[in-house]
Amino acid sequence: MQKRVLLLTGAPSVGKTTVLIKTVNALKAKGISVGGMISREVREGNVRIGFEIIDLTNSKHGWLAHVNQRTGPQVGKYHVNMEDLEKIGATAIAEAVEKCDAVAVDEIGPMELFSQKFKQAVKQALESKKLVLAVVHAKAREPLINEAKQRDDAETFTVTLANRDKLTEELTKHALEIL
Repeated sequence: MQKRVLLLTGAPSVGKTTVLIKTVNALKAKGISVGGMISREVREGNVRIGFEIIDLTNSKHGWLAHVNQRTGPQVGKYHVNMEDLEKIGATAIAEAVEKCDAVAVDEIGPMELFSQKFKQAVKQALESKKLVLAVVHAKAREPLINEAKQRDDAETFTVTLANRDKLTEELTKHALEIL
C-alpha cells in the first residue's frame, strides 16, 4: 500500500519542524500546493517565550501558546491560545484538505490536542486522499496520534541529528512518488 501519511517524530529540538518546512518548500518548488499549519518556537534572547502558529497558504500567524497568556489550557509554563489555534491552525488544515495537493501539520501534540476543532481537521486530513506530512509528539499517548501512527497508509520517520539533513530529500522524493 502506498504510504501517503508521512509522520515525523523525534526528540525535542532535534529539527522536526525544520525538516517539515524544508520538505514543504521543496514540494512547492516543484509546483505542488501545500497548505496547513506549522508552529515555531519564539525566543527573546535565549529564553523561549512561546510558540507561533503560521498558516502555510496565506502566512496568517498567531500564538499557539505564550508564557504571558493568562487563559486557556496550561502545558508547562505556557497557556494555549485556543482562539488562534482554532482560527488559524485548524482552519488552515481544513482549507488545505479542500484546496491543496498536500497537507502539513506541525504538530499533533499536547498543546494542539486541547482543541476539538484541531482534532477534527487532522482527522479530516488523515481520512482524505491527500498527502499528509505531520509532526507527531514523540511521547504523547493520545488516541489521535496512535490512530495516525497505526494507519496502513502511514509511515513514521524518526528525525535525528544524524539523519535530519538527508531526510528532507527522502521525504520529498517519497511525496513526489505519491503525487
